[in-house]
Amino acid sequence: MSTGCKLIINSALRAATHVNSSKLRPDLAKSSAAFLSSAPSGGKHTLPDLAYDYNALEPIISAETMELHHSKHHNTYVTNLNVALEKLDSAVSAGDVSSIISLQGALKFNGGGHLNHTLFWENLAPSSSSELSVGPLKGLIAECFGGFDAMKEQMSASSIAVQGSGWGWLGYNKKTGRIEVATCANQDPLEATTGLVPLFGVDVWEHAYYVDYRNVRPNYVNAIWDLINWDAVEKRLADAQK
Repeated sequence: MSTGCKLIINSALRAATHVNSSKLRPDLAKSSAAFLSSAPSGGKHTLPDLAYDYNALEPIISAETMELHHSKHHNTYVTNLNVALEKLDSAVSAGDVSSIISLQGALKFNGGGHLNHTLFWENLAPSSSSELSVGPLKGLIAECFGGFDAMKEQMSASSIAVQGSGWGWLGYNKKTGRIEVATCANQDPLEATTGLVPLFGVDVWEHAYYVDYRNVRPNYVNAIWDLINWDAVEKRLADAQK
């Protein structure tokens, strides 16, 4: 049954057929194939549902901020990512190297925005259920930073210091088996940018906190620690260590 939406199907096959051109750098050919093959089976990325109500994180994050951030900002990344993927699909099928190159910025920005925000919502939980229990994560934090408070201080300082818009991250380094603090500009995804597997991130774009904290980013960053879903972070660490 037709849904009125163009489906991105057999994308990896088309990518292999059309993008393997001497005119296109191998890294662009690889990234184009990856973007197309990552599209969901229905052909469209969708805005994920939240596991909690918009008002569940109050008073640290207001319902107004949550609704704007999720239903407007995140949804815009999803919409623009789907538009860019349709254009990429057409460019790949036509062997249009110039268009493929021109779409990379939109794919990185909107794809990163969708990925980062999906992780962000999973990072959060009502303050009553935010507690880091004794386990592998807490032990590794102590090993790498000397303790939770030292990690929190380092990540908070790095996140607050991001110039303009971006993210503060706690990531797992598969090569060293250690946890590291990192930052990324704009919507650049952590793993693609640094190689670190994201455990949790703090969105320091102003739209994430302006309604509640105006332009006082430190107050927002210091407060959000009471909302971290440590069970989700622990699970990401276990998955990254497999």
